[in-house]
Amino acid sequence: QVQLVESGGGLAQAGGSLRLSCAASGSIFSINAMGWDRQAPGKQRELVAGISSDGGIKYAGSVKGRFTISMDNAKNTVYLQMNSLKPEDTAVYYCNGQIATMLLGDYWGQGTQVTVSS
Repeated sequence: QVQLVESGGGLAQAGGSLRLSCAASGSIFSINAMGWDRQAPGKQRELVAGISSDGGIKYAGSVKGRFTISMDNAKNTVYLQMNSLKPEDTAVYYCNGQIATMLLGDYWGQGTQVTVSS
């Protein structure tokens, strides 16, 4: 079993910053990739950022230049540094991972709320 536990969400003012963390635990053999999705009220879930074990990184166009994803492989933890926050960044942010235990599987965290006030 694999668990992804997010932390770091909360309330920020427009222009401010927040840092999200997501730690993977369990019977992990290897991690192929981890990332973050978000879902705002009344909207579909969308990709925010992803990072792969070979160093590949991708961002949604709406966050490029403002958000930075990074990973600490020793801690099985992925981070999302969010700067220059906008009210439209308000959403529940979900950590995700493509993680191998006995088999390769996709996993998601419970989500953490990020609210940006104008």
